[in-house]
Amino acid sequence: MTRIFQTGTWNKGLTLIELIVVLFIISLATAIIIPSLWSTDKESLRSEAKHISSTLRYVYNETMSRKEKYLFEINLDTDMYGFTSKKESRNFRIKGDGGFKDIIIPSLGKLFEGEVIVEFGPLGTEEPIVIHLFSGDTEYTVIFNHITGRSKIIEGYSI
Repeated sequence: MTRIFQTGTWNKGLTLIELIVVLFIISLATAIIIPSLWSTDKESLRSEAKHISSTLRYVYNETMSRKEKYLFEINLDTDMYGFTSKKESRNFRIKGDGGFKDIIIPSLGKLFEGEVIVEFGPLGTEEPIVIHLFSGDTEYTVIFNHITGRSKIIEGYSI
């Protein structure tokens, strides 16, 4: 150990080994914490796809159990989506740089802009819904099955 002499007393200082250990612990903590603070476009878009999927399933399940009409709304221009019923209403915005690329509903075709409203009645909705999301070079597809009320998330653009 190194001792430093100051004004007539001996003080204990840090050794090189102790300093290296402290620096190692700080850099290890930094390496673990910092990447979790920055989510990539791919992770962020996947999270949005999961949220849209769970929202569609929620609306489907609520219409089946409550026997009430719900409206699922997507605004392709503002990258917002949500649902409305007699008792509740929720709206969400896609976070980050991502957004809706298009939505495919058989009776309406492929839509790139505007607002799309899908009615969910006591038996669900009458048509499947395919939603395409993008952020940079990353794309995800959310496919909602109108018969089973299940949805599937696929990486990439799929029809």
